[in-house]
Amino acid sequence: MTIKEIAGLAGVSISTVSKIVNSKDENINAETRNRVLKIVKEYHYSPYASAKTASTAKTFVLGVLLKSASNSRLLLDGILTAARENGYHILICDSCNSAEEELKNITALCKYKVDGVIWEPVNSQSLQYEHHFAKLDIVSVIYGSSLPDSSYCIDFSALGYKAARILTSYKHRKIACLLSPGSRRSQLILEGFKKCLYDNQIPFAAGMIISADSDSWYSDIAARKYTAILCADFTSCLALYEQLYNVHYRIPYDISLIALKDDVPEDLHYPPISGIQVPYYELGRYICQDLIGRCEKREHSVSDIYRECTLDHTASLDIPYGIRSKKIVVVGGINIDITLNVDELPHSGKAVSTSRSTTFPGGKGVNQAIGAARLGHAVSLIGKVGNDYDSALIYSAMKENEVDIQGIGRDLSASTGKAYIHVQNDGESTISILTGANQHVGPQDITDNERLFENAGYCLLPTEIPDAAIETAAQTAKKYGAVTILKPTLLEQIPDSILKNIDIFIPNRLEMAALCPGISTLSQQADTFIRKGVHTVIITLGHRGCYVKSPDYEHYYPAVGFVSVDNTGAADAFIAALASYLLYGYQLDEAVRIAGYAAGFCISRQGVVPALIDRNSLEAYIKKVEPDLIH
Repeated sequence: MTIKEIAGLAGVSISTVSKIVNSKDENINAETRNRVLKIVKEYHYSPYASAKTASTAKTFVLGVLLKSASNSRLLLDGILTAARENGYHILICDSCNSAEEELKNITALCKYKVDGVIWEPVNSQSLQYEHHFAKLDIVSVIYGSSLPDSSYCIDFSALGYKAARILTSYKHRKIACLLSPGSRRSQLILEGFKKCLYDNQIPFAAGMIISADSDSWYSDIAARKYTAILCADFTSCLALYEQLYNVHYRIPYDISLIALKDDVPEDLHYPPISGIQVPYYELGRYICQDLIGRCEKREHSVSDIYRECTLDHTASLDIPYGIRSKKIVVVGGINIDITLNVDELPHSGKAVSTSRSTTFPGGKGVNQAIGAARLGHAVSLIGKVGNDYDSALIYSAMKENEVDIQGIGRDLSASTGKAYIHVQNDGESTISILTGANQHVGPQDITDNERLFENAGYCLLPTEIPDAAIETAAQTAKKYGAVTILKPTLLEQIPDSILKNIDIFIPNRLEMAALCPGISTLSQQADTFIRKGVHTVIITLGHRGCYVKSPDYEHYYPAVGFVSVDNTGAADAFIAALASYLLYGYQLDEAVRIAGYAAGFCISRQGVVPALIDRNSLEAYIKKVEPDLIH
């Protein structure tokens, strides 16, 4: 492409093209200049030899002189994007935090006669070299957070304010700020943090500042001095997250975290920490566009680089522990349920065969925990799994249903419990249980997880674990004011030391008969346990419904009309729903009726965990058949 061809395409004289590409275009209007430059860039025109050597010839190359390129990927991406969009190439130089290396790079950029330079000085003394660029009419823009007067820098004060504002929107008032000592970035973030506290009438105190190089924070967090922490950088936040995890803090249940995120590689796996991306990409693009505008002597529109600075996700954010809704703690058996569908249940002297079987996570602890979680509650499960593949299935199911697994221990000397369930065509079933790791749950496992009982509204105790663990769990639940519900599975007798801490007792008719030999009526059986300190007794009667008795209340509830496919988990679904709706504030009569529907849904499908109903589906159905029951 010759200069004559360029002139022809632009509709101007050769002299005009020459003046523009050699920066002698003071008297040429902006429209003509932009039209010629556009064609020059599109056709990669290079001036003739004499123009090439002229000191004023345009190269359409920009220099990027970085203090350190190691943490500048996003900034460079933004610069490269803007350069590409405007037909420029980029020459990148890394000063490696060295003033000597910086001067060498300045000399190189001058030698290559770039049109302009984006410059991040190593320090304020570096600015003495700016005259090298000015002498050659190389346009330079200077940026950097270490330069107080730079107009091209990240406003960390604004980001600190924004991050703190997110925490206050979650109703946090006891907030700490994790900072790096001596860092100007941290100083600016602290300014924004303080301003946000002031705007939200939250008094600032020196104790709200946590140093990234200190571990004195632990005692303050253990004392619940803070409910949320704002981290000035992602690296420090990762270290904090690891420390919190090692001392069994659950994020965000125990404490919320938010971080300002720099250039975090997307292909690496990190804990789910909520954060605001520092807008380096947007800054790089803005600086480059502004530089090109100056090189081409045209105005560049101002851009709000903070407009897209939004929270990436809310995984590590929650409202403070003290004002959160009450939770449910389940202490009980953890099994793998192996269900065999048979035409008739096995009995002595006759073998049965089947070609239909299913395997699901189960055990009454798992069933009741997942049942309550699907009905909208925060749930913690305490129990044990073995050192086998089945344990992975348990952990996966808990994660899928958002059940807290902090209380699930692993027994390296045992296998995960198993339940072998035979289900007859009419839904009746028999169960054989291989206890496995369940048998090794002891009082110490409860004591080690006592923090899980804090803020608990209900504690569910299905007795597939030793009596000593159940007794300790009941005592701990009462210590924290939780209502206890006991399901007496696998128990031939129940010690009075357990019953005195039980509020609601829910056996089925066969379990009650075994526990009360010689007592025939449901009322008399219930009275036996009420006299021992239980407040309410609910005897489940299968397809006949349930019987409820307390000192001042007695009522029989018929079953709702569902076709029975597998009745294995009916009681677990009933108990999970009963506790859930009592916790929602429903009266006992209402909660029992709702629980009957939950049990009905469960028996109408195969298995237990797959058959447990979610809150929306349950309430939508009840509103159709009993519209006044749900409120």
